Amino acid sequence: MIFDENGLINFAEKLGHLLEAGDVLILTGELAAGKTTFTKGIAKGLGIQQMVKSPTFTIVREYEGGRLPLYHMDIYRVGDDPDSFDLDSYLESAGVTIIEWGELLGPDLPENYLAVQFIKTDEKHRELILSGHGQRAESFMQKLSFS
Repeated sequence: MIFDENGLINFAEKLGHLLEAGDVLILTGELAAGKTTFTKGIAKGLGIQQMVKSPTFTIVREYEGGRLPLYHMDIYRVGDDPDSFDLDSYLESAGVTIIEWGELLGPDLPENYLAVQFIKTDEKHRELILSGHGQRAESFMQKLSFS
């Protein structure tokens, strides 16, 4: 699936409508690949009105006011010490957790999550590759059916 910025937001918004408490998304891709833009669409699908910003320097940004809270984190700077913040409290919360650079968690990844890989095809377009890990994430793949 290849999207421009508006298409990326619209697709993520559609996914946001499907999300439930405890869902986890792992976003991977180079800098400026569209991870935060995608998160803006998820927030929109959750009914969150706040401006979504990159969590690069804060590690975690929390958004409320929608049908579920959204926890948006960037663990790139956490390095080899994922225990430096309480990741489990977010993963076990009644909200949705989005983790940029989540692949860096390695064995600390949750059992169930939807992985979204972002590939720049050119300056304005991104290819998304989705893979479900666990039954819940697999159900996203079927519900979205890329229609």
